Amino acid sequence: MPNLILSHLAELTPAAWDALVPGEQPFLRHAFLSSLEDSGSVSKRTGWTPAHRALTDADGQLQAALPAYVKTHSFGEYVFDHGWADACERAGIAYYPKLLCAVPFSPVCGPRLLGQPEAAAQLMDWLTEDLAEQGLSGAHVNFTDEFADAQMRAREGWMERLGCQFHWRNQGYRDFQDFLDNLSSRKRKQMRKEREQVAGQGIEFRWYRGDELSEAQWDFVFACYANTYAVRRRAPYLTRSFFSLLAERMPTAIRVVMARQAGRDVAMAFSLVGGDSLYGRYWGCLDEFDRLHFETCFYQGMDFAITEGLQRFDAGAQGEHKLIRGFEPVITRSWHYLLHPGLRRAVVEFLQQERAGVLAYAEEARTALPYRQG
Repeated sequence: MPNLILSHLAELTPAAWDALVPGEQPFLRHAFLSSLEDSGSVSKRTGWTPAHRALTDADGQLQAALPAYVKTHSFGEYVFDHGWADACERAGIAYYPKLLCAVPFSPVCGPRLLGQPEAAAQLMDWLTEDLAEQGLSGAHVNFTDEFADAQMRAREGWMERLGCQFHWRNQGYRDFQDFLDNLSSRKRKQMRKEREQVAGQGIEFRWYRGDELSEAQWDFVFACYANTYAVRRRAPYLTRSFFSLLAERMPTAIRVVMARQAGRDVAMAFSLVGGDSLYGRYWGCLDEFDRLHFETCFYQGMDFAITEGLQRFDAGAQGEHKLIRGFEPVITRSWHYLLHPGLRRAVVEFLQQERAGVLAYAEEARTALPYRQG
């Protein structure tokens, strides 16, 4: 099958690409990935040069694909290899550029090798064949599903790295009170108090779909999002036009909850819906309000999932404060293929030690969950 490296997803039609994407995964849809590119959020200038891999048959029909980027830094990945890069710099080894197979700025697990298994396996073999020829130090595949995990384990040279996130599961709750009834008394009182503190400030919430927001409201969404970076003296990853493009291309997958006080919006949380899951992505607030972050980012999403019958709420990476609110530890996986033999040996040793620590951490984290014993 002919191999292709695509510098822009627009080289493929949305129908051809999306035919390979599982329906429940919004982050891999042509609309999401192309909006990143067309908005300038992903580009050579930002250190994310699109280099998508694709296989076609003799008739030019797409058989398998993989979203990929040539990276000149390690920001926006949520699988942290800065230490590896620093060690390479001290040793005079070039770590960048590298090839990254992932969804930019979105630490969400899911398929990475798209297409029929046989074609996807062939794509996997090709991925590492021309790294040296392209001047790349290695390849990295982040937040994989079980199929990709199996493909990596079957091939020499790929190193597995574990991580830990926190996801909330809807256990068939009738409403939020039903969820609270499953918690220990102390944790139940704490959550009630947090929600009452927000309501006591006169803050109300309303949910919107992507096609229900005006451009002025999208201006507000972006201002809130950008402010979360400004307070850390950093530039936001996403541009303003990304939000408008996404709202135009996949509006029904978008959910935005607005927090409103005294007739004006004061905060927001941006999420996507796919299959049985709600994915919380971005949040922001332009003023300071006690406990508003927990209500907007967690309790509102949990309430929404219960109302809509969704089974899972993935509110993003990290955050031990999610544990006491019912988000359970989930092991994530990424895979790394490094060409330099000395670096590869050092990383293998590091990952063995890190793996034990991650598993122990996830097990210990479960003791902080708020659910009643038994």
